[in-house]
Amino acid sequence: MTHHPGLLRTAPLQGETTSSLICRIEGRYGLEAKALRSCWQWRNYPPGHDGGGARADAEVLLNAAGRQLLAGLCGVTEDVLARALPSWGQEDAKLSSGKNGVPAAAWRTGGAVAGPVAFGCRLCTARRTGTAVRVVRYTPRWQRVCVRHRRWLLDADADQPLEHFDLRGVPEVTAAQRRWAGVARRAVRAGVEPERVFALAHAVVARWWEQALTWERETMWPRRLHQVAGGDAGADLERWRIVGRDPVVFPEVVAVADALLDPAMAQLAWRASGGRRPRVRGGDDPFCHRMGERVDRDWLGPLIAADYGGPLSGWRGAIVRACRGGGPPGWRDDPWHLKREQQPAPMAGQLRVLAAEAQAGGSGTRWRATVSAERRFHITQLLDEAREELAQLRGVQSGTTAEVARTLLEHLSQSVDLIDRAVLHTAAAAVAAGVALEEVAQWSRLPAEELSQILAAGRSKD
Repeated sequence: MTHHPGLLRTAPLQGETTSSLICRIEGRYGLEAKALRSCWQWRNYPPGHDGGGARADAEVLLNAAGRQLLAGLCGVTEDVLARALPSWGQEDAKLSSGKNGVPAAAWRTGGAVAGPVAFGCRLCTARRTGTAVRVVRYTPRWQRVCVRHRRWLLDADADQPLEHFDLRGVPEVTAAQRRWAGVARRAVRAGVEPERVFALAHAVVARWWEQALTWERETMWPRRLHQVAGGDAGADLERWRIVGRDPVVFPEVVAVADALLDPAMAQLAWRASGGRRPRVRGGDDPFCHRMGERVDRDWLGPLIAADYGGPLSGWRGAIVRACRGGGPPGWRDDPWHLKREQQPAPMAGQLRVLAAEAQAGGSGTRWRATVSAERRFHITQLLDEAREELAQLRGVQSGTTAEVARTLLEHLSQSVDLIDRAVLHTAAAAVAAGVALEEVAQWSRLPAEELSQILAAGRSKD
């Protein structure tokens, strides 16, 4: 292809993926994708979705000659591209300078190169370029609202067709985006990276989102979900709950982040724990009640108090242990550390699971296809609560014999009760899914007749 550098200038957008810029150049020159991409020597194939189709978050890494070529096609200097494109300058072992300076390129996924990737706002792109084309940009999860056009910009790594949600019917989401700037500044003043605060708050609220299926008094989230779904999410509720989760819960995420940075909340967590005389958390826990008020749900306190194994309990436990002191070296946990198992599943992963379950067709070959989301969550909650009860016992074996024995026995007894309930719920789910009662009884270490009677009594009670 004969090329005249700078014939049609195509400026990069801030944070844009290199692949997105190449796509815009193709449109600018009126070329097919293969025609322009043949200018580079490719080391691998573009990434695709499991079900076929190209990934919108595909990214391109270039060698030095490849970057020089792209700069010529854009009609801008390389330093301009370096400032705008996060992947610019990143290379791979496969990308040598090439024989005789041959331009070379390699495909990657954006998330593996420079972080979360989302669609850009087409209206903002039109203001900058004059054309409302698709743009893909590296965008952190706390900056997904286009305040000007009131749109939520969706992840680009998922196999779904939507690029954005219209937020005009849920102004509280746009308002939360404006408030986040102040929360981020508070985090910096407190010596904490804002992204860590957001990640923890998002994990806390995402856990509530799963629990909210059983919250009879919850009205705000269903209203928002139906609004962003175009008025009615009922036709495909499970899918909309996956795709719409992040914009729907964003106001609560910002509120929780703000609360976790409040020193008064940390002091309240310390006092509610019993101070230097630990006590079992009750439904009237003042910290949980106050957290419910911070998210405009004064009824939420007892439900938060009953959830022992989530990231909020981890933050609270770290705060209490730091105040209590007296543990071995390294005892004071980082309150902002988010365990891998507590990180909420991203939209792309959940959609892949949903597609796999749909293919299973309820045959019983997959646990998630045959056991309801409510029952799966209840089992997980019981296990998390048992784990948290046991975690409370770290470092408590000091003090009078009566105090230590009381604390150990209370928490151990509660843990045993929670595990027993998890065993029975799991057994009931397995039997209901078609697993032989004898096998379930063997795995549960219970006599088959006794297990059958327990399950029958549970069904009668239900």
